[in-house]
Amino acid sequence: MPPTPSKEHPPESQPANDREPDSEQDLPLILLEIRNLSSVGAKNFLRSTDASAILIESIRTVLRLLNPHQEPHPNVRSITLILRDFDGVAYTAGKDIDFEHKEIHFSTAYIESIAPERIKEEIAGVLVHEMVHVWQWNGKHRCNGGLIEGIVDWVRLRAGLDPPHWRQRSKKCEWDSGYEVTGYFLDWMEERAGKGLVVKINQRLKEEYVEKEFWTEFCDGEDIKALWAKYAESLDEGSGDEESLVESEQEKVDGTEGTEDKKDDVPNGVV
Repeated sequence: MPPTPSKEHPPESQPANDREPDSEQDLPLILLEIRNLSSVGAKNFLRSTDASAILIESIRTVLRLLNPHQEPHPNVRSITLILRDFDGVAYTAGKDIDFEHKEIHFSTAYIESIAPERIKEEIAGVLVHEMVHVWQWNGKHRCNGGLIEGIVDWVRLRAGLDPPHWRQRSKKCEWDSGYEVTGYFLDWMEERAGKGLVVKINQRLKEEYVEKEFWTEFCDGEDIKALWAKYAESLDEGSGDEESLVESEQEKVDGTEGTEDKKDDVPNGVV
């Protein structure tokens, strides 16, 4: 989910680097903090995951999909993964004192709840989700939150880390419902418009987001809501009962992510 905003937004970052990191020397400083080593969630994480390897792979995955041609990205000096107990799944924040230092908070209670056969994939998926928030732009804090989260889950989808309960759906949703709903919609748009659409959308979000003006650049003049209607028509969604079941399962995941009285905002282009 998006990072917790600082009390005052810092100036927009300039790209720290014009290319994807190709060695560990090119990466920001990566740190791990575990608040309670004796917790079941922390033990399960350490038992199933190489923390250094998965964080480096998450960074590379995000930059490969979101910055494939070494497009500019926000400055990031360090990324700290913090495992601690809280309600929810995960969220990303920047330090108030220096917003180029990022923190990914990951709930040990949630990790404990993951089925053993899914733990490696789910940890990887959550970390890729949060890592997108570290590297994406945010339309100078004006971007629709649903679009921000949709870009995030588009990356997770393209990385092959989509969880089993995800599927395309439009009933009782809007184009900017966020998460995988918007992620699948963006994927459909990219299939129509050609590879690189989501990368261009993210780069355009370096500038202030104004919805009516924004989408004319990417939709051949079509209204985004009209495109959503076409997308909805293309789906065979079955019965309403099936839809309700999927929504119920989704609420178990998305409904708790980033709770803990955190405001859904995207400071300085990262979440």
